[in-house]
Amino acid sequence: MIWSKRGISVSIDALRAIQSLLPDAEIVQSDAPADDSYGGAYGEAPCIAAAECVEGRTLRAHRVVGEPEVRFAGFLDGIQRARIECHRNGVPIVEGRVAAAIRVRVNRRFTTWGHRIPIVSRRLYMPLVFLQCEGRTEIDGFDIVDTSYDDRTKALVSRHPGALRAVAFERVGRDRDEAERNLAELWCSAGDAEPLFIDGGISGSGRVASASCAVGVIKSHQTLFADGDALEVVMSLRRGERSSVFAPPSTRRHSVISWYLRLRDPRGHDAMFGLVRIEASVGGDVASRANEISRWVLAEAAPLSLPDSRWDRMAYGIRDCEQFLRAIA
Repeated sequence: MIWSKRGISVSIDALRAIQSLLPDAEIVQSDAPADDSYGGAYGEAPCIAAAECVEGRTLRAHRVVGEPEVRFAGFLDGIQRARIECHRNGVPIVEGRVAAAIRVRVNRRFTTWGHRIPIVSRRLYMPLVFLQCEGRTEIDGFDIVDTSYDDRTKALVSRHPGALRAVAFERVGRDRDEAERNLAELWCSAGDAEPLFIDGGISGSGRVASASCAVGVIKSHQTLFADGDALEVVMSLRRGERSSVFAPPSTRRHSVISWYLRLRDPRGHDAMFGLVRIEASVGGDVASRANEISRWVLAEAAPLSLPDSRWDRMAYGIRDCEQFLRAIA
């Protein structure tokens, strides 16, 4: 149950669950930073990284040859919501909601793939050590995610409220990634799987990264895989042009090939306007595959995804996913 007061959404059942365990927890009545708007100590700073060019010796611009072609059978995306519902002596207790779905086109309309129930979860993200509640895994039907420790270092997280909030929000994002990855792996496990448009990268899963049907389309560019002259090439791409294919560094992820593609004319706009980065599996003639997949992605530039602020980079099928998931989650 959701209750709204002065435009602030409060989850009544989540509050009841929290207060059944921690009756002295204070309800947060003001709106709190949500989703990925708060980076904290775990935010990724914008950076430029070098990448190995695998199409020619240097990265350059290539005109996409041929007309745009509608080939994607499905669109995969997920959403996340995170809000601090209560705090106890400064220790935040976060309710996180995650949902993911694949939408397919049937008679020019979108429907959920295989009529499967989308992945939807609601959890409470709590640093149990600081709340003296170690060992709890559930409260009144809510699963508890213990955010006391940093998964990467296994060290106890700082007691600073900002650090605790950042860890909880990051964990919500990780749960969203897992939901999306599970759906992508299900799609790719079919022997005759048709092309799947995935919002984001595909290198987080070995099965998806090696599947020829999976195409990841990245809309944000916190890390730009082009340095020196290569960066100028990427920033100067015109509509319908792509960069040479390169191999992003794969220290902790699976190997893929990647390239930049400009979907819309950037004149008069920001340098990132209409710019996406595409990831696909390694193998075959990389130049031919990059040209073919680019034609598929260019075909999804219409209809426009207005009124979304990211319409210049967002496929309409991905917008449909987001709207559908917001309605049910």
